[in-house]
Amino acid sequence: MARVAVIGGEQGIAERVITRLRESPVVADCRRDLEAPLDTAVYLAHRAAPSLVEAQAVFDRCAGSGIARVVLVSSAAVYGPGPHNPGLMSESRPVSLNGHNRIAAVWSELERLAQTAFSGRPDAKLTILRPAAVLVGGGTDYFSRLLSGRLAITLPGHDPSIQLLSPDDLAGAIRRAVECSAGGIYNVAPGGVIPLRAALRLTGSKRLPVPRTWQGLAGRSDQLDYIRFSWTISGEKIKRELGFAPARSSAQALQEFSGAAGPEPAPEFDDFGMDEKYIQAYGRTLMRFLHDYYWRVELKGVDHVPRHGRAVLVGMHRGFMPLDGVMALHAIVKGLGRFPRFLIHPSLVRFPFLFNFITKLGGILACFENAQYVLERDELLGVFPEGIRGAFTMYRNAYRLGKFSRDDFVKMALRYRAPIVPFVTVGSAEIFPILGRIDWGWWKRWTEWPFFPITPTFPLLPAPLPSKWHTQFLTPIHVERRYPPEAADDAATVRAISQEVRNTMAEAIAAMLRRRKSIFFGEIFAER
Repeated sequence: MARVAVIGGEQGIAERVITRLRESPVVADCRRDLEAPLDTAVYLAHRAAPSLVEAQAVFDRCAGSGIARVVLVSSAAVYGPGPHNPGLMSESRPVSLNGHNRIAAVWSELERLAQTAFSGRPDAKLTILRPAAVLVGGGTDYFSRLLSGRLAITLPGHDPSIQLLSPDDLAGAIRRAVECSAGGIYNVAPGGVIPLRAALRLTGSKRLPVPRTWQGLAGRSDQLDYIRFSWTISGEKIKRELGFAPARSSAQALQEFSGAAGPEPAPEFDDFGMDEKYIQAYGRTLMRFLHDYYWRVELKGVDHVPRHGRAVLVGMHRGFMPLDGVMALHAIVKGLGRFPRFLIHPSLVRFPFLFNFITKLGGILACFENAQYVLERDELLGVFPEGIRGAFTMYRNAYRLGKFSRDDFVKMALRYRAPIVPFVTVGSAEIFPILGRIDWGWWKRWTEWPFFPITPTFPLLPAPLPSKWHTQFLTPIHVERRYPPEAADDAATVRAISQEVRNTMAEAIAAMLRRRKSIFFGEIFAER
Protein backbone atom coordinates (compact mmCIF):
# COMPACT_ATOMS: atom_id res chain seq x y z
CA MET A 1 0.00 0.00 0.00
CA ALA A 2 1.32 3.42 -0.98
CA ARG A 3 1.73 6.37 1.36
CA VAL A 4 1.53 9.49 -0.78
CA ALA A 5 2.26 13.19 -0.35
CA VAL A 6 0.80 15.73 -2.77
CA ILE A 7 3.04 18.80 -2.89
CA GLY A 8 2.50 22.18 -4.54
CA GLY A 9 -0.10 23.15 -7.10
CA GLU A 10 -3.24 25.24 -6.98
CA GLN A 11 -5.62 24.35 -4.18
CA GLY A 12 -8.46 23.37 -6.52
CA ILE A 13 -6.35 20.82 -8.39
CA ALA A 14 -4.52 19.49 -5.31
CA GLU A 15 -7.81 18.75 -3.54
CA ARG A 16 -9.09 16.80 -6.54
CA VAL A 17 -5.88 14.80 -6.71
CA ILE A 18 -6.00 13.92 -3.00
CA THR A 19 -9.64 12.85 -3.29
CA ARG A 20 -8.92 10.58 -6.24
CA LEU A 21 -5.86 9.08 -4.59
CA ARG A 22 -7.75 8.31 -1.40
CA GLU A 23 -10.25 6.37 -3.51
CA SER A 24 -7.48 4.16 -4.89
CA PRO A 25 -7.28 0.63 -3.48
CA VAL A 26 -3.47 0.78 -3.48
CA VAL A 27 -3.17 4.03 -1.46
CA ALA A 28 -3.11 3.69 2.33
CA ASP A 29 -2.57 7.37 3.15
CA CYS A 30 -2.50 10.67 1.26
CA ARG A 31 -1.49 14.05 2.67
CA ARG A 32 -0.10 17.49 1.78
CA ASP A 33 3.32 17.35 3.46
CA LEU A 34 6.56 15.40 3.31
CA GLU A 35 6.98 14.94 7.06
CA ALA A 36 5.42 11.50 7.65
CA PRO A 37 7.05 8.26 6.41
CA LEU A 38 6.28 8.14 2.71
CA ASP A 39 7.13 6.07 -0.35
CA THR A 40 5.45 8.20 -3.06
CA ALA A 41 5.39 11.94 -3.79
CA VAL A 42 3.31 13.84 -6.34
CA TYR A 43 4.66 17.28 -7.21
CA LEU A 44 2.19 19.64 -8.86
CA ALA A 45 4.17 22.45 -10.44
CA HIS A 46 2.24 25.72 -10.52
CA ARG A 47 0.81 25.95 -14.04
CA ALA A 48 0.86 29.75 -14.27
CA ALA A 49 4.47 30.17 -13.15
CA PRO A 50 6.40 27.05 -12.10
CA SER A 51 9.06 27.81 -9.47
CA LEU A 52 12.37 26.11 -10.17
CA VAL A 53 13.62 27.01 -6.69
CA GLU A 54 10.65 25.34 -5.03
CA ALA A 55 10.92 22.35 -7.35
CA GLN A 56 14.61 21.85 -6.59
CA ALA A 57 13.89 21.92 -2.87
CA VAL A 58 11.10 19.34 -3.22
CA PHE A 59 13.22 17.02 -5.38
CA ASP A 60 16.15 17.26 -2.96
CA ARG A 61 13.93 16.40 0.00
CA CYS A 62 12.37 13.46 -1.84
CA ALA A 63 15.74 12.12 -2.93
CA GLY A 64 17.25 12.62 0.51
CA SER A 65 14.39 10.95 2.38
CA GLY A 66 14.47 7.82 0.27
CA ILE A 67 11.11 8.25 -1.45
CA ALA A 68 11.14 5.64 -4.20
CA ARG A 69 8.34 6.89 -6.46
CA VAL A 70 7.83 10.45 -7.67
CA VAL A 71 5.18 11.77 -10.05
CA LEU A 72 6.01 15.17 -11.53
CA VAL A 73 3.09 16.98 -13.13
CA SER A 74 4.76 19.08 -15.79
CA SER A 75 3.00 20.57 -18.86
CA ALA A 76 2.58 19.91 -22.57
CA ALA A 77 3.80 23.50 -22.97
CA VAL A 78 7.27 21.97 -22.67
CA TYR A 79 7.17 21.06 -26.37
CA GLY A 80 7.13 24.72 -27.30
CA PRO A 81 4.81 26.22 -29.93
CA GLY A 82 6.02 26.81 -33.45
CA PRO A 83 5.34 26.25 -37.15
CA HIS A 84 7.26 22.96 -37.11
CA ASN A 85 4.97 21.28 -34.60
CA PRO A 86 3.18 18.55 -36.56
CA GLY A 87 0.21 18.27 -34.20
CA LEU A 88 -0.73 15.33 -31.96
CA MET A 89 2.89 15.24 -30.80
CA SER A 90 4.15 12.11 -29.07
CA GLU A 91 6.47 11.86 -26.10
CA SER A 92 9.38 11.04 -28.41
CA ARG A 93 9.35 14.58 -29.82
CA PRO A 94 12.29 16.63 -28.45
CA VAL A 95 11.26 19.34 -26.01
CA SER A 96 12.24 22.99 -26.33
CA LEU A 97 15.87 23.38 -25.27
CA ASN A 98 16.92 26.37 -27.34
CA GLY A 99 15.32 29.03 -25.16
CA HIS A 100 13.34 30.60 -28.03
CA ASN A 101 10.24 30.36 -25.86
CA ARG A 102 10.85 31.09 -22.20
CA ILE A 103 7.73 29.30 -21.02
CA ALA A 104 8.75 26.06 -22.74
CA ALA A 105 12.31 26.48 -21.46
CA VAL A 106 11.13 26.73 -17.83
CA TRP A 107 9.09 23.54 -18.11
CA SER A 108 12.03 21.80 -19.77
CA GLU A 109 14.35 22.87 -16.97
CA LEU A 110 11.83 21.69 -14.37
CA GLU A 111 11.88 18.20 -15.86
CA ARG A 112 15.67 18.24 -16.09
CA LEU A 113 15.93 19.07 -12.39
CA ALA A 114 13.74 16.10 -11.51
CA GLN A 115 15.67 13.71 -13.74
CA THR A 116 18.99 14.89 -12.32
CA ALA A 117 17.81 14.56 -8.70
CA PHE A 118 16.87 10.90 -9.16
CA SER A 119 19.45 9.84 -11.74
CA GLY A 120 21.75 8.35 -9.13
CA ARG A 121 19.07 6.16 -7.56
CA PRO A 122 18.39 3.01 -9.60
CA ASP A 123 15.58 2.07 -7.18
CA ALA A 124 13.65 5.30 -7.83
CA LYS A 125 10.80 5.59 -10.31
CA LEU A 126 10.21 9.03 -11.79
CA THR A 127 7.00 9.50 -13.77
CA ILE A 128 6.54 12.78 -15.66
CA LEU A 129 3.05 13.74 -16.80
CA ARG A 130 2.63 16.40 -19.48
CA PRO A 131 -1.03 17.48 -19.42
CA ALA A 132 -2.67 19.75 -21.95
CA ALA A 133 -4.02 23.08 -20.70
CA VAL A 134 -6.05 22.42 -17.52
CA LEU A 135 -9.08 24.61 -16.89
CA VAL A 136 -9.83 25.59 -13.29
CA GLY A 137 -12.41 28.10 -12.10
CA GLY A 138 -10.57 31.12 -10.74
CA GLY A 139 -7.29 29.76 -12.05
CA THR A 140 -4.43 32.18 -12.70
CA ASP A 141 -2.98 30.26 -15.66
CA TYR A 142 -3.27 31.75 -19.14
CA PHE A 143 -6.00 29.54 -20.62
CA SER A 144 -8.24 29.62 -17.53
CA ARG A 145 -8.09 33.43 -17.61
CA LEU A 146 -8.47 33.67 -21.39
CA LEU A 147 -11.58 31.49 -21.46
CA SER A 148 -13.29 32.93 -18.39
CA GLY A 149 -13.18 36.63 -19.23
CA ARG A 150 -15.86 38.57 -21.07
CA LEU A 151 -13.22 39.87 -23.50
CA ALA A 152 -10.44 37.69 -24.93
CA ILE A 153 -7.45 39.34 -26.59
CA THR A 154 -6.33 37.04 -29.40
CA LEU A 155 -4.34 37.27 -32.63
CA PRO A 156 -5.80 38.14 -36.05
CA GLY A 157 -5.61 35.40 -38.67
CA HIS A 158 -4.81 32.57 -36.23
CA ASP A 159 -7.41 30.06 -35.10
CA PRO A 160 -5.37 27.12 -33.80
CA SER A 161 -6.74 23.84 -32.53
CA ILE A 162 -6.31 23.64 -28.75
CA GLN A 163 -6.73 20.89 -26.18
CA LEU A 164 -8.41 21.54 -22.84
CA LEU A 165 -8.23 19.07 -19.96
CA SER A 166 -10.65 18.74 -17.08
CA PRO A 167 -8.99 18.87 -13.62
CA ASP A 168 -10.84 15.67 -12.75
CA ASP A 169 -9.21 13.93 -15.71
CA LEU A 170 -5.81 15.23 -14.64
CA ALA A 171 -6.46 13.84 -11.15
CA GLY A 172 -7.41 10.51 -12.72
CA ALA A 173 -4.17 10.41 -14.71
CA ILE A 174 -2.14 11.13 -11.56
CA ARG A 175 -3.94 8.37 -9.68
CA ARG A 176 -3.19 5.91 -12.48
CA ALA A 177 0.48 6.94 -12.53
CA VAL A 178 0.72 6.34 -8.77
CA GLU A 179 -0.99 2.96 -9.04
CA CYS A 180 1.24 1.76 -11.88
CA SER A 181 4.56 3.19 -10.63
CA ALA A 182 5.83 2.66 -14.14
CA GLY A 183 8.24 5.53 -14.56
CA GLY A 184 8.67 7.38 -17.85
CA ILE A 185 7.09 10.35 -19.60
CA TYR A 186 3.42 10.48 -20.57
CA ASN A 187 1.26 13.07 -22.28
CA VAL A 188 -2.22 13.58 -20.83
CA ALA A 189 -4.44 14.65 -23.71
CA PRO A 190 -8.23 14.91 -23.80
CA GLY A 191 -10.20 13.28 -26.55
CA GLY A 192 -10.57 15.70 -29.43
CA VAL A 193 -9.60 19.34 -29.91
CA ILE A 194 -11.49 22.60 -30.22
CA PRO A 195 -10.58 25.63 -32.36
CA LEU A 196 -9.83 28.70 -30.28
CA ARG A 197 -12.63 30.77 -31.81
CA ALA A 198 -15.16 27.99 -31.22
CA ALA A 199 -14.00 27.78 -27.61
CA LEU A 200 -14.57 31.50 -27.12
CA ARG A 201 -18.01 31.29 -28.71
CA LEU A 202 -18.93 28.42 -26.39
CA THR A 203 -17.98 30.45 -23.31
CA GLY A 204 -19.62 33.63 -24.59
CA SER A 205 -16.34 35.56 -24.63
CA LYS A 206 -15.93 38.38 -27.13
CA ARG A 207 -12.80 38.08 -29.25
CA LEU A 208 -10.56 41.13 -29.71
CA PRO A 209 -7.82 40.39 -32.29
CA VAL A 210 -4.74 42.51 -31.63
CA PRO A 211 -1.59 42.21 -33.81
CA ARG A 212 1.22 40.23 -32.26
CA THR A 213 3.67 43.14 -32.61
CA TRP A 214 1.47 45.37 -30.48
CA GLN A 215 0.93 42.71 -27.84
CA GLY A 216 4.65 41.94 -27.86
CA LEU A 217 5.30 45.43 -26.53
CA ALA A 218 3.61 44.26 -23.32
CA GLY A 219 6.03 41.31 -23.07
CA ARG A 220 3.48 38.63 -23.91
CA SER A 221 5.04 37.22 -27.08
CA ASP A 222 6.07 33.91 -25.48
CA GLN A 223 2.56 33.19 -24.25
CA LEU A 224 0.98 34.37 -27.50
CA ASP A 225 2.76 31.65 -29.43
CA TYR A 226 0.47 29.15 -27.70
CA ILE A 227 -2.56 30.71 -29.45
CA ARG A 228 -0.64 31.40 -32.64
CA PHE A 229 0.23 27.81 -33.57
CA SER A 230 -1.39 24.44 -33.01
CA TRP A 231 0.60 22.42 -30.44
CA THR A 232 -1.66 19.45 -29.76
CA ILE A 233 -0.35 16.26 -28.16
CA SER A 234 -1.11 12.56 -28.48
CA GLY A 235 -2.40 10.56 -25.52
CA GLU A 236 -1.82 7.16 -27.09
CA LYS A 237 1.13 6.18 -24.91
CA ILE A 238 -0.61 6.64 -21.54
CA LYS A 239 -3.64 4.82 -22.90
CA ARG A 240 -1.52 1.95 -24.20
CA GLU A 241 0.88 1.55 -21.26
CA LEU A 242 -1.11 2.73 -18.24
CA GLY A 243 -4.62 2.08 -19.48
CA PHE A 244 -5.77 5.65 -18.90
CA ALA A 245 -7.98 7.78 -21.14
CA PRO A 246 -9.65 11.04 -20.06
CA ALA A 247 -13.43 10.83 -19.72
CA ARG A 248 -14.06 14.27 -21.23
CA SER A 249 -13.26 15.80 -24.59
CA SER A 250 -11.83 19.30 -24.91
CA ALA A 251 -15.30 20.69 -25.63
CA GLN A 252 -16.81 18.84 -22.65
CA ALA A 253 -14.06 20.10 -20.34
CA LEU A 254 -14.77 23.63 -21.53
CA GLN A 255 -18.52 23.21 -21.02
CA GLU A 256 -17.88 21.95 -17.51
CA PHE A 257 -15.53 24.87 -16.82
CA SER A 258 -17.91 27.53 -18.14
CA GLY A 259 -21.14 26.01 -16.87
CA ALA A 260 -22.41 25.76 -20.43
CA ALA A 261 -23.04 22.01 -20.35
CA GLY A 262 -26.55 21.06 -21.42
CA PRO A 263 -28.60 18.25 -22.93
CA GLU A 264 -27.03 18.74 -26.35
CA PRO A 265 -23.83 16.72 -26.97
CA ALA A 266 -20.58 18.66 -27.08
CA PRO A 267 -19.50 19.57 -30.62
CA GLU A 268 -16.70 17.63 -32.30
CA PHE A 269 -13.92 19.13 -34.41
CA ASP A 270 -11.26 17.86 -36.77
CA ASP A 271 -7.95 17.01 -35.06
CA PHE A 272 -5.98 19.25 -37.43
CA GLY A 273 -8.49 22.04 -37.97
CA MET A 274 -9.96 21.01 -41.34
CA ASP A 275 -13.40 22.58 -41.72
CA GLU A 276 -15.57 21.04 -44.44
CA LYS A 277 -18.17 23.81 -44.16
CA TYR A 278 -15.40 26.38 -44.65
CA ILE A 279 -14.19 24.51 -47.75
CA GLN A 280 -17.69 24.29 -49.18
CA ALA A 281 -18.34 27.98 -48.52
CA TYR A 282 -15.15 29.01 -50.31
CA GLY A 283 -15.97 26.47 -53.01
CA ARG A 284 -19.12 28.42 -53.80
CA THR A 285 -17.31 31.77 -53.84
CA LEU A 286 -13.56 32.39 -54.11
CA MET A 287 -12.46 28.98 -55.34
CA ARG A 288 -15.29 28.82 -57.86
CA PHE A 289 -14.36 32.25 -59.21
CA LEU A 290 -10.69 31.33 -59.54
CA HIS A 291 -11.35 27.89 -61.01
CA ASP A 292 -14.15 28.74 -63.43
CA TYR A 293 -13.49 32.35 -64.41
CA TYR A 294 -10.03 33.66 -63.50
CA TRP A 295 -7.91 30.68 -64.52
CA ARG A 296 -10.65 28.81 -66.42
CA VAL A 297 -9.21 25.47 -65.38
CA GLU A 298 -9.55 22.75 -67.98
CA LEU A 299 -9.84 19.51 -66.05
CA LYS A 300 -9.31 15.93 -67.10
CA GLY A 301 -9.22 12.62 -65.26
CA VAL A 302 -10.62 13.57 -61.85
CA ASP A 303 -12.49 10.25 -62.02
CA HIS A 304 -9.09 8.55 -61.61
CA VAL A 305 -9.19 9.63 -57.95
CA PRO A 306 -10.87 6.84 -55.96
CA ARG A 307 -14.37 7.63 -54.72
CA HIS A 308 -13.74 5.51 -51.65
CA GLY A 309 -10.72 4.37 -49.70
CA ARG A 310 -7.19 5.66 -49.36
CA ALA A 311 -4.90 6.95 -52.09
CA VAL A 312 -1.75 9.05 -52.42
CA LEU A 313 -2.10 12.02 -54.77
CA VAL A 314 1.29 13.10 -56.13
CA GLY A 315 1.44 16.53 -57.72
CA MET A 316 3.74 19.18 -59.18
CA HIS A 317 3.60 22.51 -57.35
CA ARG A 318 4.50 25.82 -59.02
CA GLY A 319 3.97 29.45 -58.14
CA PHE A 320 5.34 29.60 -54.52
CA MET A 321 1.80 30.08 -53.19
CA PRO A 322 -0.17 26.82 -52.86
CA LEU A 323 -2.97 27.84 -55.19
CA ASP A 324 -2.52 24.86 -57.52
CA GLY A 325 -3.09 22.60 -54.54
CA VAL A 326 -6.17 24.63 -53.63
CA MET A 327 -7.55 24.21 -57.15
CA ALA A 328 -6.89 20.46 -57.05
CA LEU A 329 -8.71 20.31 -53.72
CA HIS A 330 -11.66 22.22 -55.20
CA ALA A 331 -11.84 19.89 -58.21
CA ILE A 332 -11.90 16.78 -56.01
CA VAL A 333 -14.47 18.20 -53.57
CA LYS A 334 -16.68 19.36 -56.42
CA GLY A 335 -16.30 16.24 -58.55
CA LEU A 336 -16.20 13.50 -55.93
CA GLY A 337 -17.37 15.00 -52.65
CA ARG A 338 -14.11 13.95 -50.97
CA PHE A 339 -11.82 16.18 -48.90
CA PRO A 340 -8.12 15.38 -49.44
CA ARG A 341 -5.45 16.51 -46.99
CA PHE A 342 -2.23 17.92 -48.41
CA LEU A 343 1.11 17.75 -46.63
CA ILE A 344 2.47 21.29 -46.35
CA HIS A 345 5.73 23.14 -45.64
CA PRO A 346 6.02 24.96 -42.26
CA SER A 347 6.31 28.32 -44.03
CA LEU A 348 2.60 28.14 -44.88
CA VAL A 349 1.54 28.41 -41.23
CA ARG A 350 3.96 31.10 -40.15
CA PHE A 351 1.80 34.02 -41.22
CA PRO A 352 -1.63 35.22 -40.10
CA PHE A 353 -4.65 34.55 -42.30
CA LEU A 354 -2.59 32.17 -44.44
CA PHE A 355 -2.45 29.96 -41.33
CA ASN A 356 -6.24 29.93 -41.09
CA PHE A 357 -6.78 29.41 -44.80
CA ILE A 358 -4.36 26.50 -45.12
CA THR A 359 -5.34 24.64 -41.95
CA LYS A 360 -9.08 24.96 -42.55
CA LEU A 361 -8.57 23.60 -46.07
CA GLY A 362 -6.97 20.50 -44.52
CA GLY A 363 -3.27 21.29 -44.83
CA ILE A 364 -1.16 19.37 -42.32
CA LEU A 365 2.56 19.60 -41.69
CA ALA A 366 4.60 17.21 -43.80
CA CYS A 367 5.88 14.34 -41.66
CA PHE A 368 5.55 10.57 -41.48
CA GLU A 369 3.13 10.65 -38.54
CA ASN A 370 0.68 12.94 -40.29
CA ALA A 371 0.77 10.91 -43.50
CA GLN A 372 0.11 7.83 -41.42
CA TYR A 373 -2.83 9.58 -39.71
CA VAL A 374 -4.48 10.29 -43.09
CA LEU A 375 -4.01 6.87 -44.66
CA GLU A 376 -5.03 4.95 -41.54
CA ARG A 377 -8.40 6.69 -41.84
CA ASP A 378 -8.78 5.72 -45.51
CA GLU A 379 -8.52 9.34 -46.63
CA LEU A 380 -6.80 10.97 -49.60
CA LEU A 381 -3.24 12.13 -48.95
CA GLY A 382 -1.80 14.83 -51.21
CA VAL A 383 1.97 15.33 -51.56
CA PHE A 384 4.35 17.44 -53.65
CA PRO A 385 7.56 15.37 -53.65
CA GLU A 386 9.74 18.09 -55.19
CA GLY A 387 9.41 19.93 -51.89
CA ILE A 388 9.49 23.67 -51.45
CA ARG A 389 12.19 24.09 -54.12
CA GLY A 390 9.74 22.83 -56.71
CA ALA A 391 7.41 25.71 -55.85
CA PHE A 392 10.33 28.13 -56.27
CA THR A 393 11.47 26.87 -59.66
CA MET A 394 12.67 29.68 -61.94
CA TYR A 395 10.22 30.37 -64.75
CA ARG A 396 12.68 29.37 -67.47
CA ASN A 397 12.55 25.84 -66.01
CA ALA A 398 8.97 25.99 -64.79
CA TYR A 399 7.76 22.83 -66.46
CA ARG A 400 10.91 20.80 -66.05
CA LEU A 401 10.10 18.37 -63.27
CA GLY A 402 12.75 18.58 -60.56
CA LYS A 403 14.30 15.85 -58.50
CA PHE A 404 12.02 14.31 -55.91
CA SER A 405 13.63 15.34 -52.64
CA ARG A 406 12.16 12.39 -50.75
CA ASP A 407 10.52 9.11 -51.67
CA ASP A 408 8.52 8.73 -48.47
CA PHE A 409 5.26 8.95 -50.41
CA VAL A 410 6.17 5.64 -52.08
CA LYS A 411 6.88 4.00 -48.73
CA MET A 412 3.56 5.20 -47.35
CA ALA A 413 1.68 3.94 -50.41
CA LEU A 414 3.30 0.52 -50.10
CA ARG A 415 2.84 0.16 -46.35
CA TYR A 416 -0.78 1.23 -46.43
CA ARG A 417 -1.76 -0.52 -49.67
CA ALA A 418 -2.75 2.71 -51.39
CA PRO A 419 -2.70 3.48 -55.12
CA ILE A 420 -0.64 6.43 -56.31
CA VAL A 421 -2.53 8.98 -58.43
CA PRO A 422 -0.18 11.48 -60.15
CA PHE A 423 -1.58 14.84 -61.23
CA VAL A 424 -0.02 17.77 -63.08
CA THR A 425 -1.00 21.33 -63.95
CA VAL A 426 0.19 23.48 -66.82
CA GLY A 427 -0.56 27.17 -66.38
CA SER A 428 0.02 27.63 -62.66
CA ALA A 429 3.67 28.67 -63.14
CA GLU A 430 2.48 31.80 -64.96
CA ILE A 431 0.57 33.26 -61.99
CA PHE A 432 3.80 34.10 -60.13
CA PRO A 433 6.57 33.64 -62.73
CA ILE A 434 9.90 33.79 -60.90
CA LEU A 435 12.28 35.81 -63.04
CA GLY A 436 15.05 36.37 -60.51
CA ARG A 437 16.12 35.76 -56.93
CA ILE A 438 17.82 37.48 -54.02
CA ASP A 439 19.57 35.35 -51.41
CA TRP A 440 18.90 37.28 -48.23
CA GLY A 441 19.81 35.26 -45.15
CA TRP A 442 17.43 37.11 -42.83
CA TRP A 443 14.57 36.61 -45.29
CA LYS A 444 15.25 32.89 -45.53
CA ARG A 445 15.34 32.58 -41.74
CA TRP A 446 12.13 34.55 -41.27
CA THR A 447 10.07 32.91 -44.02
CA GLU A 448 11.88 29.56 -44.48
CA TRP A 449 11.72 30.22 -48.22
CA PRO A 450 14.84 29.23 -50.23
CA PHE A 451 15.23 32.81 -51.51
CA PHE A 452 13.38 36.07 -52.11
CA PRO A 453 11.56 35.65 -55.45
CA ILE A 454 11.40 38.42 -58.04
CA THR A 455 8.21 38.31 -60.09
CA PRO A 456 6.29 40.90 -62.16
CA THR A 457 3.95 41.55 -59.20
CA PHE A 458 5.49 40.26 -55.96
CA PRO A 459 6.00 41.88 -53.47
CA LEU A 460 4.50 45.21 -54.61
CA LEU A 461 1.23 43.58 -55.64
CA PRO A 462 1.12 40.04 -54.20
CA ALA A 463 -1.79 39.00 -56.42
CA PRO A 464 -1.63 36.07 -58.86
CA LEU A 465 -1.69 36.85 -62.57
CA PRO A 466 -4.39 35.44 -64.85
CA SER A 467 -3.57 32.50 -67.10
CA LYS A 468 -5.25 29.47 -68.62
CA TRP A 469 -4.81 26.32 -66.53
CA HIS A 470 -4.90 22.69 -67.61
CA THR A 471 -4.99 20.07 -64.83
CA GLN A 472 -4.82 16.35 -65.49
CA PHE A 473 -5.19 13.49 -63.01
CA LEU A 474 -3.32 10.53 -64.48
CA THR A 475 -4.06 6.82 -64.43
CA PRO A 476 -3.50 5.38 -60.91
CA ILE A 477 -0.35 3.36 -60.34
CA HIS A 478 -1.55 0.40 -58.29
CA VAL A 479 1.56 -0.39 -56.30
CA GLU A 480 -0.63 -2.19 -53.76
CA ARG A 481 -1.36 -4.84 -56.41
CA ARG A 482 2.21 -5.21 -57.59
CA TYR A 483 4.14 -5.30 -54.33
CA PRO A 484 3.69 -6.50 -50.74
CA PRO A 485 3.84 -3.97 -47.86
CA GLU A 486 7.38 -5.17 -47.06
CA ALA A 487 8.59 -3.63 -50.32
CA ALA A 488 8.58 -0.27 -48.49
CA ASP A 489 11.82 -1.41 -46.80
CA ASP A 490 13.56 -2.18 -50.10
CA ALA A 491 15.36 0.98 -51.22
CA ALA A 492 15.75 -0.20 -54.82
CA THR A 493 12.04 -0.89 -55.20
CA VAL A 494 11.11 2.44 -53.65
CA ARG A 495 13.47 4.31 -55.98
CA ALA A 496 12.13 2.46 -59.02
CA ILE A 497 8.52 3.31 -58.18
CA SER A 498 9.43 6.94 -57.47
CA GLN A 499 11.16 7.19 -60.84
CA GLU A 500 8.17 5.59 -62.56
CA VAL A 501 5.86 8.20 -61.01
CA ARG A 502 8.21 11.02 -61.99
CA ASN A 503 8.55 9.76 -65.57
CA THR A 504 4.78 9.44 -65.90
CA MET A 505 4.29 13.02 -64.73
CA ALA A 506 7.10 14.37 -66.94
CA GLU A 507 5.67 12.68 -70.03
CA ALA A 508 2.21 14.09 -69.31
CA ILE A 509 3.62 17.60 -68.86
CA ALA A 510 5.56 17.39 -72.13
CA ALA A 511 2.48 16.22 -74.02
CA MET A 512 0.36 19.01 -72.52
CA LEU A 513 2.95 21.66 -73.41
CA ARG A 514 3.08 20.44 -77.02
CA ARG A 515 -0.67 20.95 -77.33
CA ARG A 516 -0.74 24.33 -75.59
CA LYS A 517 -0.72 27.24 -78.07
CA SER A 518 -1.25 30.10 -75.63
CA ILE A 519 -0.74 30.73 -71.93
CA PHE A 520 -4.05 32.62 -71.85
CA PHE A 521 -6.45 30.76 -74.15
CA GLY A 522 -7.37 27.41 -75.66
CA GLU A 523 -8.04 23.84 -74.63
CA ILE A 524 -5.60 20.95 -74.88
CA PHE A 525 -7.69 17.97 -73.81
CA ALA A 526 -10.40 18.30 -76.46
CA GLU A 527 -10.33 15.64 -79.17
CA ARG A 528 -8.85 16.90 -82.44
